[in-house]
Amino acid sequence: MEIIRQRGYARAGLIGNPSDGYYGKTISFIVRDFFAEVILYEWDRLELVLSQEDRSRFDTIHDLARDVQIHGYYGGIRLVKATIKRFVDYCQDRHPLHERTFSVRYESSIPRCVGLAGSSAIIVATLRALMQFYQVAIPLHLQPSLVLSVETEELGLVAGLQDRVIQVYEGLVFMDFAKESLRQEAGYWYGHYRPLDPACLPSLYIAFSTDAAEPTEFLHTPLRARYEQGDARVHAAMARFTELTLEARQALERGDPQGLSRLLDANFDLRRSICAIPPDQLQMVETAREAGASAKFAGSGGAILGVCPDETVYDTLKQRLEAIGCYVFRPTILP
Repeated sequence: MEIIRQRGYARAGLIGNPSDGYYGKTISFIVRDFFAEVILYEWDRLELVLSQEDRSRFDTIHDLARDVQIHGYYGGIRLVKATIKRFVDYCQDRHPLHERTFSVRYESSIPRCVGLAGSSAIIVATLRALMQFYQVAIPLHLQPSLVLSVETEELGLVAGLQDRVIQVYEGLVFMDFAKESLRQEAGYWYGHYRPLDPACLPSLYIAFSTDAAEPTEFLHTPLRARYEQGDARVHAAMARFTELTLEARQALERGDPQGLSRLLDANFDLRRSICAIPPDQLQMVETAREAGASAKFAGSGGAILGVCPDETVYDTLKQRLEAIGCYVFRPTILP
């Protein structure tokens, strides 16, 4: 029996987020410490197996309410199901699919709703498993756009390409989503993606708190509405995020960790100027900065990252963030 295992890793937005959904530029890196894994094998009927995150039993009514708030009503199984649907749509009239059926299940170690892209990791892993099972080669530059369509077109979520690009390409990637950089192929829009050498990254940390978790829609839905209404502050901020990203790429290329650190702080301060920051998430950033490190959100919120100049600062940072309920670690980017 053929058993297929594919993974999609967590990611961290180094700089530029959340401008990827607004024709901006970003740099992101993969975080191999956490991943979603999909296991697919031939079966006599097509079967989607519920995972531990697709819960139907709860300790209390408040436990159920909290689970719905964080994970929604359908857990991760809807992501697998929607990915299969979009894969079939893509292959229609392009790639004939054999008639064998399969059983598929997923597991994920990525903390949910803290901004480490757990949902898109499940989709990426599922797409990779489907491509292997059906022997379908989807061009690398189109895979992120297909993954995004699962969330935006099938599930009606507000999202951008950044997470999907880095989870498909892995490593460290500079991404350009400017209108003049966008191209269309097979009905999907894609940007310009340039892999960078992860060795140019300075010493980084990531910290997250599941108590500070919230669904990504809490940030992106109102921000999208303001952007589409022509909010001048939001439009100006998106232009500035692009400038910060270009400056950060230059800092990486010239080996300037202090310069990069200042830019990461500026990214968060700019975000704070246009978005309401929950107190528990703001406390994480302020605690990290007081310890001597830079700090910004890794994604939508609930996880932060920054440059940590030395081990003395890291030890202080770790101690103080753990005291307010955070998990702190050095990210693994390469295999």
